[in-house]
Amino acid sequence: MMDLQALKRAVGSGLLSFPVTHFDENLDFDEARYRRHIGWLASYDASVLFAAGGTGEFFSLNPSEIPDVVRAAKASAGKTPIVSGTGYGTSLAIEIAQAAEKAGADGLLLLPPYLMFAEQAGLVAHVKAVCQAVGIGVIVYNRDNAVLTADSIARLCDDCPNLIGFKDGVGDVDKVIEITTKIGDRLVYVGGMPTHEVYAQAYFAAGVTTYSSAVFNFVPQLAQKFYQALRAGNQPVVDQILKDFFFPFVALRNRKKGYAVSIIKAGLRVLGQEPGPVRPPLTDLTADELTILKRLVEANGVAQIAAE
Repeated sequence: MMDLQALKRAVGSGLLSFPVTHFDENLDFDEARYRRHIGWLASYDASVLFAAGGTGEFFSLNPSEIPDVVRAAKASAGKTPIVSGTGYGTSLAIEIAQAAEKAGADGLLLLPPYLMFAEQAGLVAHVKAVCQAVGIGVIVYNRDNAVLTADSIARLCDDCPNLIGFKDGVGDVDKVIEITTKIGDRLVYVGGMPTHEVYAQAYFAAGVTTYSSAVFNFVPQLAQKFYQALRAGNQPVVDQILKDFFFPFVALRNRKKGYAVSIIKAGLRVLGQEPGPVRPPLTDLTADELTILKRLVEANGVAQIAAE
């Protein structure tokens, strides 16, 4: 388990990723394939891996499965820190958070609570309760029905020493600028839009210099190349990768609801790995869509690897 400042530095030090969660044909957790995948990703220098996050189908996992996913990730990630997802209502979020901490998670990503929209006071109480229930670092995920204002985040920073990060999945860059300006280096800031690479330049200008890359699951070299070019201000390389890979990838992803997760598992399948299907209510890509994705991957010089 990392101390709070070490985790904060790790999150802010480079590219982050959210591994998919592998399932077998019966939709049960496939630990062996998941562990191989985590080990493979860790070899490509992700700064932190987020187990049982959004791309990892947190929403379809039974809470009792999450500690198993965390333990498997920790066992296979080497020195790469593991942050676990938690969420739903306050009581359940605390239960999941404490179980993940016990399983060895270095930190937590607090996803939005289930279903209901709430006032700022209620959201603050929710985040505060989860933070105070654990000793590890917490990153709050701003999106959907859990959008915190700069003032609310400032209150949480005062009340919760282990709140180390803020991840934005809303896309209102003006609000992000307000938060980063008011809060400063008290928190580490993470971009969290779907296929965040297409938003990354705007977020960098807002002070958000790292992000979670879902495509790192199956094109880690390309993801790192893009990130390094972005950090170095190499605009020709950034533009070329956006045009050649990310824009057509997003067009395919946007064909159906839920494909932000499904297309990542499909990417692994294209490489000869088998992550298993997505769990309902998500649906997998069609055979034709899988062919389109395969052509896109091959056109961008990603070599096929041996099937597991």
